[in-house]
Amino acid sequence: MKKATLFILILVSLNSYAQKNKWERIKALKVSFITEQLDLTEKESQKFWPVYNDYNNMIHVVKYTELKAIRKEIRKNRDTMSNDEAKDLIERLTKSESKLQKLKMDYYTKCLQIIPPKKVILLKLAEEDFRKKMLEQYKKNKQGKH
Repeated sequence: MKKATLFILILVSLNSYAQKNKWERIKALKVSFITEQLDLTEKESQKFWPVYNDYNNMIHVVKYTELKAIRKEIRKNRDTMSNDEAKDLIERLTKSESKLQKLKMDYYTKCLQIIPPKKVILLKLAEEDFRKKMLEQYKKNKQGKH
């Protein structure tokens, strides 16, 4: 319970600082949260974090470069695109989504070589919990501004 309270206090304190480096602070909180939740040993941490960071960087590129460009093109041309153009967009979309799935499968395979399977499952839960806490904090902050 103390850990959850400390985490919430840290999140609240984030909002008192300027927006500069917001994402870096969030990233640092996430690393701290995941490390705590998984109870990573020093040896596990040394091997795990480079794999985790590489995975997240690759996912970011696909989601926020490839898929974002495809979605933008779909919205821009939705009323004027031909069936051939739509088919091309579907193929590109499918290819990018397949790439995401392959990245995830490779990532889990690498994780299983570094940490026990139970910690891989706990990692998934920790990421979901972190996202939920961030969303809750965002909603609280947004409500407080109105």
